[in-house]
Amino acid sequence: MKILRIRKNAEFRAVYRRGKSFSNQLLVLYIFKNGKKQNRRGISVSKKVGKSVIRSRVKRLISESYRLNEDKLKKGYDFVFVARTAAKGKNYNEIDESVKNLFKRAGLFNE
Repeated sequence: MKILRIRKNAEFRAVYRRGKSFSNQLLVLYIFKNGKKQNRRGISVSKKVGKSVIRSRVKRLISESYRLNEDKLKKGYDFVFVARTAAKGKNYNEIDESVKNLFKRAGLFNE
């Protein structure tokens, strides 16, 4: 199944403005109820994190963690992940724990 993504600046701003945020050492997660039957996700990594290779790696790690946990999440939300500078150089397990931690704190795991 194709992953639904948030791509337009206006969509990101809507989630930032109207959504709730949860944060930890590596990431910030914004959540907004979208009224649809599917979840959408967006990932934002600023230039403060590093050069393009590092930013792309952080995005790929967050995407993979989301993909593997997607089936456990409640439906009908927009998620925006914002990587903090501390995410630079972290391995997959650390990013995955961070993503899971944020979803648990937001109460979105269907377990």
